[in-house]
Amino acid sequence: MSENLFNLEGRVALVTGGSRGLGKAMARAFAEAGADVIISSRNESELKAALSEILDGTGSRGVYLTADLMKRSDSEALGRKALEKFGRIDILVNNAGTNIPEPIGEVDDANWDRSIELNLTAGMVLSRTLVGQMKERNWGRIIYISSIMGLASKEWRNSYSATKSAVIGLAKASALELAPFGITVNCIAPGPFLTELPLGLLNDEQKKVASDRTALGRWGNPEEMAGPALLLASDAGSYITGSVLLVDGGLLSKTF
Repeated sequence: MSENLFNLEGRVALVTGGSRGLGKAMARAFAEAGADVIISSRNESELKAALSEILDGTGSRGVYLTADLMKRSDSEALGRKALEKFGRIDILVNNAGTNIPEPIGEVDDANWDRSIELNLTAGMVLSRTLVGQMKERNWGRIIYISSIMGLASKEWRNSYSATKSAVIGLAKASALELAPFGITVNCIAPGPFLTELPLGLLNDEQKKVASDRTALGRWGNPEEMAGPALLLASDAGSYITGSVLLVDGGLLSKTF
């Protein structure tokens, strides 16, 4: 029985922000476990290349869909198009996000609105669009990608921390509502991972500080998100809901 706990054959997964970084790594893990996958982002050329790598050697099917999730109409359309492609979505990973560092006295209204739309609202819209057909089958997995910045923070991360904290609240409320329908809702809170978003924001000294803060003394590789994602997406995690899974190399375990 244990070998089947992580089996996703017959499932369909939608991963937003799936063309690179953690999204791509999670989509690859789902394909390797037997799921058909849909990935989305704004960049079609990146999506096409990523999908080829995600499906390579797996036997799974997959498609990509372009969407600008900073536009609510695109979020709604993505959910509908995803259903049209495979007729069902069993696993939704709300991974797309942005981080726009600004001091509190200089927060730009447009940047604030973009952060809320992409980091928080897009995931709600997709969940709202897709949850009905999950309820009909009494099975579903919704995973929000929060951040350690939703549980702690640092200077200039006002909009990012606010939205990543809000995602946790959204997931907990939805978990209570959807549990009677066999649908689990959880968050993953990554720490420092070697992806373009944090590495593009930090200088070498800041990167070293982040790695030194972890118990393991290093940054995570995107492939190390595969296990946590599979746990929450499969039958292995059937009794986990309303939870926040820290994947941070032990960073938040340190006080000094």
